[in-house]
This record gives sequence, C-alpha cells and structure tokens, in this order.
Amino acid sequence: MNVSVIGSGYVGTTHAACLAELGHDVVAIDIDEEIVAAINDGRAPIHEPGLDDLVAEHSGDRLRATTDYDAVPETAVTFVCVQTPSAGDGGQDLAAYEAVAHSLGEQLPAADEGHLVVTKSTVLPGTGDEVLAPILEAESGLHAGEDFHVAMNPEFLREGSAVADYHDPDKIVLGGDGYAHDRLRTLYAPLIEAADPTVVETGLREAELIKYANNAFLAAKVSLVNDLGNVCKELGIDSYEIAEAVGLDDRIGAQFMRSGLGWGGSCFPKDIDALRWLARQHDYEPAVFDAAVAVNDGQPTRLVDLLERHVDPEGARVAVLGLSFKPGTDDVRNSRALDVVEQLHEWGAEVVAYDPAAMDEVRERLPELTYADGPEDALAGAEAVCICTEWPEFDDLDYSGMERSVVIDGRRVEVDRDAVEVYEGLCW
Repeated sequence: MNVSVIGSGYVGTTHAACLAELGHDVVAIDIDEEIVAAINDGRAPIHEPGLDDLVAEHSGDRLRATTDYDAVPETAVTFVCVQTPSAGDGGQDLAAYEAVAHSLGEQLPAADEGHLVVTKSTVLPGTGDEVLAPILEAESGLHAGEDFHVAMNPEFLREGSAVADYHDPDKIVLGGDGYAHDRLRTLYAPLIEAADPTVVETGLREAELIKYANNAFLAAKVSLVNDLGNVCKELGIDSYEIAEAVGLDDRIGAQFMRSGLGWGGSCFPKDIDALRWLARQHDYEPAVFDAAVAVNDGQPTRLVDLLERHVDPEGARVAVLGLSFKPGTDDVRNSRALDVVEQLHEWGAEVVAYDPAAMDEVRERLPELTYADGPEDALAGAEAVCICTEWPEFDDLDYSGMERSVVIDGRRVEVDRDAVEVYEGLCW
C-alpha cells in the first residue's frame, strides 16, 4: 500500500520506518528540512534503538521524505503524527494538528476517492469528528464518510523500545467506520499475521479515549507504587521486595512496579493533564488523577531531601547521572532528572551532569551546567551523586574517585553498597 506519514518525530519516524519494513511504500512529510534530509540520507532524526538501521535499510527504496504535501494524492492512507502538547490550562494545543488538517485538506481533491486520514497523534475524544473532519471538508469541498474517511489508530510505543514494541504489540486499536477498519486491517495484515495481537475495532471517539485511559492507568500505577515506596522508605523496608511479591498477582502484574523518581516524557504528563482538564470541563473533580500527579511531582524533592541529610548542597559538587526521562532515548521532556538539577541549583550546588544520549539537548536548555565526558568524569571530586536515569552504563560504577561517596539512587541501579560511604535508595 502507498502510505503518507505527516510528522517525523518519535511516533512518525518509527511508524514510517516500520511500515516500510512491513512492505509498504512510505513517504514521510515534515516541515523541518533537516529532518527530511536526514531520513533521505538514511539517518533517523531521533535516538531510538533499531530505528537507524530501519531508516538506513529502506531509505531511497520504500521510504522517502519530503516537505511537500503534493505527495499525499499518491497515497491511499495518510497518518497524522504531529505533537499535541498541553495548552496553558491543561487542555490540548492543537495548532500543529489543525495546520496539518488545512494543508492535507487542500490535497484531498486530487486523491483517489476513499482516501483514509488516520490520526495517530494523541487527541481528546471528539477531535476527529469535530476538528479534523470539518477542516478537511472545508478545505477540500468533499464529504467525510463518503469521499474520504477519518480514523483513529493510537500508538502504544515506549520510547527506548519503540521499534520492538511496534513489531510485537499487545493490541492494535482501529477507530472509525467499517471502511476504515477494513483498510487498516489490510495495512497491518503482515503485522497481525506475524505477531498475532488482539485487534480492537471500535468507534472514533472510543479509540481516542483508549489512549488516554491506557496512560492514565500506567501513570496512576507508577504513582501508587511510588507512594507505597515512600512509606516503605520511612519504615526501613525495601519496596522492591514488596512490589515483587505483589506483582505476582495476575490482577496487578509486575510491569510498571519500579518505584523511584517518577514518570516524565511527552505522553504521561500531557495526557493526564488533558484528562484532568476534560473532567473539569464536565464539572467532575478527578481526585485519583490529581493524586497521581501530586505524588509524581513530589519525588524529585524527596530525592534532594535525602541528599541533604548527608551533604550540605550549598557549594557542594554534586554529580547527576542521567538527564533523559528514561534510558534508551535522548528525550528530556518533563524529565524528573531536570527537576532534580533545578532544585540542586536552588540549594547552591555545583552540578556536574552526564547522560549517554541527552547531553546536547540539555546543553541548549541549561548551558550553565558542567557536563562530563563520562560517568567516572562526573563522579571525580564530587561529594554526592544523584542517579536519575537507569542507563545500563550506571550499573556497578567505581565511586572511589569521589570526594565523598554519597550515592542517592532514584532508579535502583546496581551499586556495591558496601563499597560506598552512604547509599540511599529513594524508595528502598
């Protein structure tokens, strides 16, 4: 099938490259000429394990990139994969999404009848039929459901393992009418045959909400485990032993049971905020969602408070290991590590930071930090270290080069606790 994918960020690039891997001919459309050039050169514009290899393999063959929407009529299906960030009030900023809809609508008259427009961006229920479809109709003069169709196909990819997640999904959610269901089943047929996921066919609004519901459960689970972990810390109990036993209950499960510094990234924060905003639009106070956010926001402060018990941060050299919101990615959006850095600065600490992938991104935002060439360089001469991302490189480090080996661990990496002066786990 000929497919166009608008937006070449984490979701769009992964989706485009993986569709090419499934055997489709894919054109990626993005307004950023550097991103377009990178894809056409066979380079992934983001750090994501396995993605570079896919882009290199298929670029120039089944995958190409352009800034020109004229490529849309050559395709049967168009996916919209642009960012939908939080607005100031907690709702959604749909500026980029609406801009895409206008440009896309201009091209629909030249497309074959039955062109399918699929939202992969995370959007609130009602966006497809109340925002996307009306704009497409206004720009094209065509009728949704007759001349073209709109659908929702949410993604459930984790940054750092997006390619693996794509090829082995738990479920594929298809939202829209029967025509959309059939076309998307055809598109995903190779994946369905290979991985045998559960395919959920549902309405447009239901599919839009499924993505939020998914993230709400996961975010609340992490915050619940962190709340439990905070209690365990006060009791001198290892929360990981508790979580391991609790996770054996098949009603609960072992995933997302790692207590620590909390969740960040692009999805959980904005999606939970959007759900809270949506609830309040209907005069409902979402107490559980509010509690999940409150616990999450408090974890960085607890980490710095633990450090203060052993080292006066003012004037102290403190190493921060990990800046991305999770390992395997260079994404620092809503990273809890940056919250720790900010609080250490407020206490007057001299922060020396290191991350295997996210250094360039953070340098642009925080040029005042000192950046190390490796974890050992960051530790050299430091009075304390805060471990904020569980990169494998941080397991079993040599802390002998520190001025004082005070280790404050927010992610439970492998540390020889007998070899350091002080070891404090955030929730254990």
